[in-house]
Amino acid sequence: MASALWPRVSHILWLACLLPLAPAVVAAGLYELRLITNSPATTGAEVTIMASLVSSDNGSLVLPTDTHSYRFHWIHSPLLLTGKTDEAFSSTIRTVGNVPGDFPVSVWVTAANCGMCQPVARSLLVLSVTEFLVGKLVVTQNTSLPWPSSYLTKTVLKLSFLLHDPSDFFKTAWFLYRWDFGDGTLLVTEDSTVSYNYSTIGTVTVKLKVVAEWEQTTLGAGKGIMQKKGDFSASLKLRETLRGIQVLGPTQIQTFQKMTVTLNFLGSPPLTVCWRLKPECLPLEEGECRPVPVASTAYNLTHTFRDPGDYCFSIRAENVISKTHQYHRIQVWPSTSLAPSVPPTPPLTPRHQP
Repeated sequence: MASALWPRVSHILWLACLLPLAPAVVAAGLYELRLITNSPATTGAEVTIMASLVSSDNGSLVLPTDTHSYRFHWIHSPLLLTGKTDEAFSSTIRTVGNVPGDFPVSVWVTAANCGMCQPVARSLLVLSVTEFLVGKLVVTQNTSLPWPSSYLTKTVLKLSFLLHDPSDFFKTAWFLYRWDFGDGTLLVTEDSTVSYNYSTIGTVTVKLKVVAEWEQTTLGAGKGIMQKKGDFSASLKLRETLRGIQVLGPTQIQTFQKMTVTLNFLGSPPLTVCWRLKPECLPLEEGECRPVPVASTAYNLTHTFRDPGDYCFSIRAENVISKTHQYHRIQVWPSTSLAPSVPPTPPLTPRHQP
């Protein structure tokens, strides 16, 4: 008789154990875990990972008021656990990786009184650990250009190395920086920030090698000097303001002769250029000419005059940094007449308008 009753009694006991867990079963799928970490990190440095239990529909649900409702479970091996802090609806662990690699870290939440029950929420991230220094090379300039990674020549650039070390692993280390500015200039400093001024346009790559050293005491070996290195780089597109236009072409011509005028732009493309023939050298008004895109620093204008007289090419060029005007006078003689022997007029001095 006792053996016949035992299965029924065990089933009743199993149902009784599930009663306190009903809220957790209902809550499954209503919440999610959000993970925040300060990785990547270098080997030996401490990394913090925080998991927060939040409502899965943008916070419209209210979390339970019982601060002891849930328990957080972590899997972080082979990372070493150096600390763990649990709060009502969040949990934070601190880990150290002694070898480089990408390590998965998973966490899930269950009812506080049932670690084997269905998770209320779970999440996963991959923690990156490297043997090199972690940081970035930052380039700034007082003038902001609309192109990505673009900077002005003849204007001071500030280059800074920002070390990523949230756990202060390198607080006792000393650093050495070797800068290669990409134009043949090399510089070694103990400062993480330098200033530099490029004189020519183009694209250069700044390379930075960082070396960190510190003293560390190890068991059995005593004190020793430890070292870590890192290589960083940044590509810079160097541009300059449009300082003027050099006009090369004849100052006298006969009617029905094809004339070519070459414009040399003292500045960085891309540019927009527009021009118009006028009886006098006056600036161009808005809408007075049709802009033409120019992708180089030179452009040819061609024109054939039908009527004799005095003319002036009014030329305007601009890029997103600045704009400038220039003028070119020309005398047109009838094709049946001989033009007088007059020395050519030198090009006008470029006039710059910021």
